[in-house]
This record gives sequence, structure tokens and C-alpha cells, in this order.
Amino acid sequence: MFLKSPPPLVLASTSPYRRELLARLKLPFSSVAPGVDEAALPAEKALDLVRRLAAAKAAAVASQHPNAWVIGSDQVAVSNVGAGPESILGKPGSAARCIQQLEQCSGQTLSFITAVALVNDGSGQRHEFVDTTVVRYRSLDRATIERYVEREQPLDCAGGFKSEALGITLCESIESEDPTGLIGLPLIKLSALLRAAGFELP
Repeated sequence: MFLKSPPPLVLASTSPYRRELLARLKLPFSSVAPGVDEAALPAEKALDLVRRLAAAKAAAVASQHPNAWVIGSDQVAVSNVGAGPESILGKPGSAARCIQQLEQCSGQTLSFITAVALVNDGSGQRHEFVDTTVVRYRSLDRATIERYVEREQPLDCAGGFKSEALGITLCESIESEDPTGLIGLPLIKLSALLRAAGFELP
């Protein structure tokens, strides 16, 4: 444990979902927008994309807060992981795009890949990990999808659905080592890293 007060903890994100998740740990933290371009590079695989963006977000904020521990995270939904051309689904941003994404997901199995980087610029310490959750969607007709999108408005969620809310009705099954991973910030592994860094958690 720290001999004095722990260093600041900063979440390199303004996502309300990640803020709510991190708040579960009852540690004081601030949120800072990382200002990182989230576009994929040409031919970039999903795993490489989320790792690069999580690290870039953490690094961008850590450079402004060198004494803090900074958490960066990124998530995409993807089909055909590691086999042939991948189809990467990010945040739809509009109802029309959300409906299109969910039509693409209907009856399919997707992997939600979440990368996390925990960085302290002052000490040069850096930790990274990736969490994968597999979601099997039931067959969804257009009317079902439209009703869901209208009621939930999941326009800022990778893959266009919220498993922690009404989106759970779209699934046949979810396979995960950490249920918080699918929401956007895997707290089990993150808690272990924060404990190792000296933060006091139960």
C-alpha cells in the first residue's frame, strides 16, 4: 500500500458506461477526453486496433498527468476473429446504422474485444490486457430490431446493443470471464492491476 495518499487515478474516457463501471470500485478518479482518432488503419485487425487505441488514449492523457495512473480502454465487436476478412463493428452513431449493424448480427456469433492500458508516465510503468466476450444473437427480424433501437437508443455502443439493459433480449447466449468487459471496462483484471499498483481494494 501507499505510505501516503495514492496518486491520482484518471480515466482516459468520457464514456458514461466506463465512468459508471470504474465508480463501482469506490476509488476517487477523474475523467479526461483523450482526443484520439479512433479510425482503423488500413487492413488493421480488430485485436491490433483495440490494443493500439487503448494504449494511445492512455498515453495521450498520461502525458498531461505524469504523476497519475491513467486507464485507457477501447472496444469493438467483430465477426470472423482471426479467420479471413474480419467485420468490425464500432459505435453506430445513428439509428439507421444501428439497425444495419443489428441486421448483420442477427443469428450470428460476435466477439466483443476490449483492450485496457494502465499507464504511469512518471514511473514509466505500463500494463495492458485484452478481454473477449462471445455473444450469440438470436434471429432478429426488422421489426424487432427497430423496436429495440427506438426504445434503447444504443447509438454509442459497439455493436449497437446494451447487454446490461434491454439488449439482453437480443441474445441466445453470452460467454465471458468478466461480465463488466462487455459493458466496456473489465473490472476483474483491472482491479488486480490497481491492487498491484498499490490502490486499496477489498
